[in-house]
Amino acid sequence: MDSSRILVTGGAGFIGSHLVDRFMAMGAAVTVIDDLSNGKRDRVPAGATFHPYDIRSTDAAALVRDGGFHAICHLAAQMDVRRSVSDPFNDASRNILGSLNLLEAVRTGSPSTRLIFSSTGGAVYGDFDAPPSRETFEKNPESPYGIAKLSVEYYIAYYARVHGLDVAALRYANVYGPRQDPHGEAGVVAIFCQRLLSGQSPRIFGDGSQTRDYVYVGDVVEANVRAATGTLPKAGRIDARSFNIGTGVATSVVELAAALQSAAGTALPNEFAPHRPGEQLRSFVSIEKARQELDWSPRTTLADGLEQTFRWFAAHHSV
Repeated sequence: MDSSRILVTGGAGFIGSHLVDRFMAMGAAVTVIDDLSNGKRDRVPAGATFHPYDIRSTDAAALVRDGGFHAICHLAAQMDVRRSVSDPFNDASRNILGSLNLLEAVRTGSPSTRLIFSSTGGAVYGDFDAPPSRETFEKNPESPYGIAKLSVEYYIAYYARVHGLDVAALRYANVYGPRQDPHGEAGVVAIFCQRLLSGQSPRIFGDGSQTRDYVYVGDVVEANVRAATGTLPKAGRIDARSFNIGTGVATSVVELAAALQSAAGTALPNEFAPHRPGEQLRSFVSIEKARQELDWSPRTTLADGLEQTFRWFAAHHSV
């Protein structure tokens, strides 16, 4: 892969920065786009080319159009479900229009570039069908965030079918790991780590019985690499090149808190708060398609992943 040119949008963020590290370790020439609204500049290694662009900008479009990239891993997004509920216009602007800006740039200037879109494996399905959710399940998003991600998947199918673009979508379950932002809705593991390190109990919204599929960031990175470099099935229909990336295991929030306290060596009582609107009750995904077509499966157990994550937060915690 030494001659490959890779673009990672959101490459200064949680998942994106790990992906940049991995591609660089493989010998690729890596370029990063990140407007630093959530990402951190110091996460981008010195060997990567960095551009502080908004993905909706003409600068970002020009870079995609003229950059000669073999693959683009598109992770830049508004990722807070609660924020999407309170401000759906901003969510749609970033997540739909920003993605369209990149897709149009690929279409007009670099049609051989493969684009891997980071979608969501929980928020697109909704609560109508019993999990584990398969890629072909009916889509009933419970939030503007999920609606935006699904909308981009429909655009991806359109660009593949009508314009012949080489595109795919990875539907992430709940990703956790080192570098996750504890100051937002999207990272419950990070939030719990920070609270435990500050001597506070885990705060659980609702009764804690709601389930999620928690997948370690290193496994998500591996899925991106395989999708960006491997052989993919024929595209053209929604779900054809969409892959759930999770563990296939349902874990309740109460169980997650207990497992993390075990990793942290604490035993604080949980603190409960009212249920939040727009939040699914049950969510975990089937990963059989990714196993078969990407030759991918997660390697990190929840216990091991939580231990590594808590150790990282403990090393970076400031009182």
